[in-house]
Order: sequence, then C-alpha cells, then structure tokens
Amino acid sequence: MPSSAAPVSAIHSVSPPPSTAAPLKVNGLVKRFGQIVAVDGISLELRAGECFGLLGPNGAGKSTLIRAIVGRVIPDAGQISVFGFPAASTQARLGLGWVPQELALYPRLTARENLFAFGRYSGLKGAQLRDAIAWCLHWAALEDRANEVAGKLSGGMKRRLNMAAGLIHRPRLVLMDEPTVGVDPQSRNRIFEMIEALRQTGTTIIYTTHYMEEAERLCDRIAIVDHGRIIALDTRDGLVRGSFGDRSQVTAHVAGSPHAVAAWVKSHGGRLADGLAQTGAESIFSIAEFTVESPTQIAALLESASAAGLELVDLSLRRPNLESVFLHLTGRELRD
Repeated sequence: MPSSAAPVSAIHSVSPPPSTAAPLKVNGLVKRFGQIVAVDGISLELRAGECFGLLGPNGAGKSTLIRAIVGRVIPDAGQISVFGFPAASTQARLGLGWVPQELALYPRLTARENLFAFGRYSGLKGAQLRDAIAWCLHWAALEDRANEVAGKLSGGMKRRLNMAAGLIHRPRLVLMDEPTVGVDPQSRNRIFEMIEALRQTGTTIIYTTHYMEEAERLCDRIAIVDHGRIIALDTRDGLVRGSFGDRSQVTAHVAGSPHAVAAWVKSHGGRLADGLAQTGAESIFSIAEFTVESPTQIAALLESASAAGLELVDLSLRRPNLESVFLHLTGRELRD
C-alpha cells in the first residue's frame, strides 16, 4: 500500500486565497426553519492549519451550520467568509472542500472516472486534472484500485474515494462531516492517516464526529454546540479544566433499590448513568458518577453509602475527559 503522505508541493488550491485572511469566519449566524431556530447567533474563527472539532447532540445545529458554510443553506442573518471572500463567491468555493457524511459517488464508474467527473465539476481540465487525480489516488491509497468500479469497492475504500472526490480541487479549507461513519477499525485508522497527511500540508479542517476519541485524537480546538449555540470552545484540556478544574471523576456501582440509590446519589451531587448493570443472576446495581476535589473524599462516600443501607460493589477514580465535559455541559449523550 502506498504511503498516505503526499509532497507538500503537490497540494495547492486552484485559486490560492489570500495568505493573511482567516480560513473561515462566521459572525452572528442565524438560521430559522419556521418557528425553530436551528442556528442562533453562532460566531467563530478558524486558525490556519488547525483541525477544528464540532461536537453536539443530534438536532443541536451542527449540520445546518456546515450546510450554511458550503452554501447549501441560506442564513437569515450573519456573515460567512472563506479566506476573506464571501461564502457565496467563486473564490470561496474554490478554497473550500466538503466531504459529506453520505457517500456521493457514481457506482458504475471506476474510481478514476469518479475523480475525473468531480474534477470537471470543479473546473479542472488537462494536465491540472490529471495531476489532481493522481494525487487523490495516492492520498487515498487507491492507486491499485483506480480502474475498479466504485460500486464493487469495500465500504472503507468507498469512504476514502468519497473524501478524495471532495478534495479533487485541493482546497485549503476542508469540512469533513463524520468521515468514519460505518467503517471498520482498520479503515478508520487509514482515514486518520489521510487526515494527518492533509494537516502536514497546512490544510485547515473542520471535523464533525460522534466519536469522542476521534475528537480528542485529531482536533486542536473543539466547539460544543447545543440548541443552535456554541456553549464551549477551547482545546480538549482547556474544556476539561473549564468544566472540572482539578477535580476527578468517581464512578460507583451501587447495589440497592433504585429509589434509594437515586436519593443517595442526588444528596451527594452525583448523577445516575442510564439503565442498570448486572454482574450475575441476582446482582443488579446502578451506576453513579460523582466529581471529587480529592481522592480522600471517596472514604466519605463509602461511609455514607453504608449508612444508607447501600453497597458499593465497585468504584473507580479517573480524570474527566471530553465525554465528561460533553455530558456536564449538555446533559445528554453525544448521540441523543
């Protein structure tokens, strides 16, 4: 399999944008659908070369924001600029690439023919188009599958070809909407390598995902969106510090009646995870989560549980992570 990393000089946009302008600026963006406010005054600015994560529960406004940036949704208010150009301009479209979550390929065309078609849609032709196709096949590690019909490729290969088609014009800013959905772990790692190769060239990336570990691994900064607004924006470590300070997270498996456990957890400022867990035929327990300033507070939890007639079956201590922050800020799982 060829290396994913292409030479830096091989990646350039069709019309190089001004180097001093921010890759993306969104100012006061608002979009309504009837009485529903999907995007409610979002503002953000991307830094050149960063991978910017966009997280939020379903219906939070992420998809509407992405579609507004790529011109698929007309905002009711606010401005969007790409490398200093209005989002609706030709210069902005040339500087921007979009990899949608849904596969957008011609199943009866070969991988090479798909790239040729998408390249022509982007205005490429002649030697420029041939070079772009060669780069895409190399970047996506599909050189040996170039003449295979897209419909017969594996799911992971289709996903990589879909990514290459969105980048055929080699933009400086790329929006990736859940690019690893439905792929196996090996294909996911391959996609990570492709993204790292892009980053080495200075490409700026907006990355949406439902996998917290992907955001933690790939993203320099992360914005959490809920109810159409950005409710937090920082690095992964900055988000954890902002939400939890130096506190640690305690997860306790508590045996006892669900009503008694719920009352005890509430009295200690904790939260119950959804559902019940079972370790044996008769051992059913609830999962509770707390945050503590110091590990020494665990002893007080043990004593309190015993006094309430509850049994702590298991207990673990760890530093909060991005998922902890997300639950703390939104009160929902990422896929809710």
